[in-house]
Amino acid sequence: MSRETISQSISIVHPISLSHGKNAEVWDTTGKRYIDFVGGIGVLNLGHCHPGVVDAIREQATKLTHYAFNAAPHAPYIELMDRLTAFIPVDYAVSGMLTNSGAEAAENALKIVRGATGRTAVIAFDGAFHGRTLATLNLNGKVAPYKQKVGVLPGPVYHLPYPSADNGATCAEAIKAMDRLFSVEIDVNDVACFIIEPVQGEAGFIALDIEFAQALRHFCDEHKILLIADEIQSGFGRTGQRFAFSRLNIEPDLILLGKSIAGGVPLGAVVGRKALLDNLPKGGLGGTYSGNPIACAAALATLDAMTDEHLSSWGKQQEEAIVSRYQAWRAQGLSPYLGRLTGVGAMRGIELANADGTPAAKQLAQLLGLARDAGLLLMPSGKSRHIIRLLAPLTTEAAVLEEGLDILEACLKQLT
Repeated sequence: MSRETISQSISIVHPISLSHGKNAEVWDTTGKRYIDFVGGIGVLNLGHCHPGVVDAIREQATKLTHYAFNAAPHAPYIELMDRLTAFIPVDYAVSGMLTNSGAEAAENALKIVRGATGRTAVIAFDGAFHGRTLATLNLNGKVAPYKQKVGVLPGPVYHLPYPSADNGATCAEAIKAMDRLFSVEIDVNDVACFIIEPVQGEAGFIALDIEFAQALRHFCDEHKILLIADEIQSGFGRTGQRFAFSRLNIEPDLILLGKSIAGGVPLGAVVGRKALLDNLPKGGLGGTYSGNPIACAAALATLDAMTDEHLSSWGKQQEEAIVSRYQAWRAQGLSPYLGRLTGVGAMRGIELANADGTPAAKQLAQLLGLARDAGLLLMPSGKSRHIIRLLAPLTTEAAVLEEGLDILEACLKQLT
């Protein structure tokens, strides 16, 4: 099958062509079966072709395939926003808008905070990933490959260290850097918002320091700065609860949603304090495809499945399986390249490192190929692409999860 018509600027992790999938398993066009620990890069927390989602898509497709909500509202959008805002675990009144993706949610959040504060500066964090659109590129805490060759980016944007036990950066170091930023680089009164991932995805599943999160919330309140939580990858049960910000004991002002919001159908959202979402003029928010009826139906079926009981049990089962297996590998000295286990809940990364602690990127590239040949799809992450990002569906059957971990174990042994 020719790929000459596809831009060569799109990077492909696995050079295969998929045909179909069911829950945590996919098959390529040759009929080969794989266990999927990629999950569409965090989109498939409910797995491939979840029956409830498929039924909802099929039923909605017989009623209304599309209508632009800003032209004439439709019932799926209205119902979804009622359900979605109730699903957000905060104490304030919530409203929001639907988008086509997480990046588009981030773009709209930037407009919302500018309108609400009259300020333009944004503070993001090292290692961050918020999208590939022009404005979100500048938020990303990594140059290659996202910012290369695209010139001056929308701003102003400043970056701070992201404190976490997973990367060695401390709360004190991050606060010191923040003090320096506002002493040397920018007036604090010019800052519209901080944007932060409660668990960084692209960086390798790096969990935010709780003490810093609370200090940041206090700082934002003190200086009338808005706090945006990017839950695009960490949300909808990936950490074992609805959203990862809950473990930090804070409430963000705006929350970015996407990926697993709709069981594989393109959809995103920005939600938060109602006064913020209502501050722009009529017509300031919207979009032709945003909140497409079929995507809304898929999202409603997703919320039906994501009860707190389900999320807790799914997250606990997957976390226990991964952690216990990792600990056994460490105890037996499975591989000289087996580094740290990062993340929280079922949102886990496995680092590959050399004896001196430097990233073992070469071995991770080798591992991707070995695992794929053995029938397991893995996803790299981290600044040096040296951390395996485990994103198996939360609904993965226990036996399939163990089979995938067996393959990973065998391949780790083979690293050279």
